[in-house]
Amino acid sequence: MIESSITICNKAGLHARAASRLVSVATQFQSSVKIGNEKLVDGRSILSLMMLAAGKGTTLRIVVDGEDEQHALDAIQFLVNNRFDEGE
Repeated sequence: MIESSITICNKAGLHARAASRLVSVATQFQSSVKIGNEKLVDGRSILSLMMLAAGKGTTLRIVVDGEDEQHALDAIQFLVNNRFDEGE
């Protein structure tokens, strides 16, 4: 199990389209992905991710557990740091 923190940096935050992209990335891996603050939610559930109401500047904790955990974490961090491919 590995853990990291990341700050949402896109203008609209973790809205529906961004959450959908995050789910798409998380489901490419066998590892479980949990994301949140005090409470962690399933990183493969768009509704759970949207319930976080993570706006721009929100710091989220990411916990990944499984055989491809490092690759999954790297891909998620790349997506978030790349502003969910929204090109602002």
